[in-house]
Formats: sequence, structure tokens, C-alpha cells
Amino acid sequence: MAAALASSRCCRRPSLLTTDRRRSSVARCALSGGKGNSFSWKECAISVALSVGLITVPPTFGWSAHAYPLEPVIPDISVLISGPPIKDPGALLRYALPIDNKAIREVQKPLEDITDSLKVSGVRALDSVERNVRQASRALTNGRSLILSGLAESKRANGEKTLDKLAVGLEELQRIIEDRNRNAVAPKQKELLNYVGTVEEDMVDGFPYEVPEEYNNMPLLKGRATVDMTVKIKDNPNVEDCVFRIVLDGYNAPVTSGNFVDLVERKFYDGMEIQRADGFVVQTGDPEGPAEGFIDPSTGKSRTIPLEIMVDGDKAPIYGETLEELGLYKAQTKLPFNAFGTMAMAREVRVLFGAQP
Repeated sequence: MAAALASSRCCRRPSLLTTDRRRSSVARCALSGGKGNSFSWKECAISVALSVGLITVPPTFGWSAHAYPLEPVIPDISVLISGPPIKDPGALLRYALPIDNKAIREVQKPLEDITDSLKVSGVRALDSVERNVRQASRALTNGRSLILSGLAESKRANGEKTLDKLAVGLEELQRIIEDRNRNAVAPKQKELLNYVGTVEEDMVDGFPYEVPEEYNNMPLLKGRATVDMTVKIKDNPNVEDCVFRIVLDGYNAPVTSGNFVDLVERKFYDGMEIQRADGFVVQTGDPEGPAEGFIDPSTGKSRTIPLEIMVDGDKAPIYGETLEELGLYKAQTKLPFNAFGTMAMAREVRVLFGAQP
């Protein structure tokens, strides 16, 4: 399932990335999960699917043509989702953290609601934004002690400093509103939500569960890591290199994320061309030659990893079975494919055809 979320940074005409099939990629990895991280890598038909929008980028890049999800083919499927889906990748990552601190969530929610408030035309939106800011400020003031008590002891000092920055930032946002400077709201909102995310990450104390023993010999990511993947556009003078910044969530998919980090470290994707870019997904992972995916030099065989799904409310992922096979038709995953920029490994499915005996 969704192992990561991505943003992109691209110069001029980034929408061309959805049609130009002649590209190669170079990936670099920066680990952010702490000293306890380990990497385990698998590769089935290693297909990395990056949803076409890849947007946590500024709207000035002109991706509006690709910034909206397609209408569902089967509208009735919406009854399986309780409430509107979260489409912001940053929010998905924040809510996916293995924490349970209501006080910090009460600060987070009104700050995220600023996005909807800004959809109102003109400066009238600022009245709604002001209500959001006041609500977040009250929540921070009233819940500060509970937030501090939720910090991991080893990260407490950093968490306290970040909370102080958040309080100052809320005051600065209030002055922005009083000055009726609508254009300055969204950048400040992003800054404040980054502070919130940092505080929430400082609440995670160690890895929250045991990975099944049969997967311990695979590269595991026990935390989070960031990968910058540079995509080079061939023979197109109007588009310069683009960078996909991918956040891998090993808290919810340690085997899948660990496998990807391992392949990046092995330079498996370096120079590999994009094999599919059709306006729906951007996909790569099939090397030249007869091999389908990564051949592990220690075994001489293709590396495969299990299907790995973290269900919202569960303490550990499900391995090797789909939610449908388990009868969990209404279950929601911790990292759903709601946001543009969601990344996943393609799953090999074999369909057998034959006459009944």
C-alpha cells in the first residue's frame, strides 16, 4: 500500500512530465528515522507509481490542469468512506504518525482548515482564517501541558523549542490577517503546520511494534526517510530537471519503505527511464534486459516483498492479504491513495484462465 508521499519541484511547464516518456532518474536518500533505522529491500516487479499531480508544490507552477482527482468510476463507492477524504499529503503524513495526543490534533485541525477558508473569494476569506487562527491559538494555550507530556523524553527539548516557534508564528499570522495580506497567509500556514508535524514526530518514542519474524531478513525502515529523485527530461529545452521529494513512512510500511531505500542506496533506479506516464501515474522500476525487478546478488533471484497494509486503528500492518480477502470492506488505510503524489509498489497479480473440469 501507500508507502510514501511525494512533492515535486520543477522548472517551467511541469505538466509536460505527464506526457514525455523519455526520462531517466537519479535517486538520493536522506534518512530521518533516527539511529535505529535499518533497511531491508525487496523487489517484486518493482514498479514505483507516482500519482500524476505530485503536488505539495506552489500553485504558481501552473499544475491546475492536473491538480484535481478524477471522478470515481463507481460513484457508490463513496459510501465506504466516512467523511471527505484528506487530499493533502502533509496532513496524511501527520495523521499517519503512531501517536495519540488529542491536544496537538486540536491545534493541527484549525490550521489545516485554513485551506478551505482561503477558497472564499477576496479578502472575505480572512475573516474565516482569523477564526481558524484564534481556535488554534486557544488550543495551543489550553493544551500546552498535555502536548508537553506527550513528547518523548529524548526529544523533549526540541519539542519545547518548536512549540515556542509555533506560538510566535500564530501571533505573526494574526498580524498578517490584521494587515489584510491574503497572499501571505498560505506560506505562513505551511510553516506553522511544519512546526506541528515536528512536534508530533517528537512524540514518537521508538518503533511501535514488532515486524513479523519472517520479514526480519529484509531491509526494514523503522521510522521515516526522505529521498530526492531527480528526473531528467530528454530533448526538451522547455523543461529543466525536476526533483521528486519522497517521504517514506516506515512506521506504517517498514518492509515496503525499507526495500525502496535499499534499492536507492544500491543505485538501482539511477539512469532508469520512466516506463509509463499517461496522465494517471508515472511509473518506473523495470530494468533493461530479461529481469523483472531487482536481482539480489546474494541469491541470484528476483527479490519480492509481501503486500503490506496498515489499517487505521490497527497497531501493526497486515501482510500477504488484501482487505477484501479479509472481509474488511469498509476499512480505511493509514496512508490512503487520496493525495496526488502518493507512491506505491505495483503488486504482481496472476490470473489463471481455464475451462472447468
